[in-house]
Amino acid sequence: MTQSFRLENVGLINRDKKLSFKFNGVTYYGFEGDTLASALIANGIHLVGRSFKYHRPRGFFGAGVDEPYAIVLLFSNGETEPNITNRPACPAWATQTDFIGPSPATPLFP
Repeated sequence: MTQSFRLENVGLINRDKKLSFKFNGVTYYGFEGDTLASALIANGIHLVGRSFKYHRPRGFFGAGVDEPYAIVLLFSNGETEPNITNRPACPAWATQTDFIGPSPATPLFP
């Protein structure tokens, strides 16, 4: 697993227990103790949405429930839960950006 944005031997994660989860249909890996935001950043995912009005790129800004930009939906048991970037990552999560458009990587206004 190549995670070029993860610091070596730093943090409170359990590097012995690897977890997989899906984000926008792609499988990524994290460790026990990672939040969804930290696991995505470690995997090189920085663009997680776009602004509503001008469609400007948005990434992670805060580290808690007050996160204004990285609004991510969790799909579990047929229900959705918004803004879960600060929750611990769990195996078998299916998540996606709360975004209307082709993808966050594709701007609507070139």
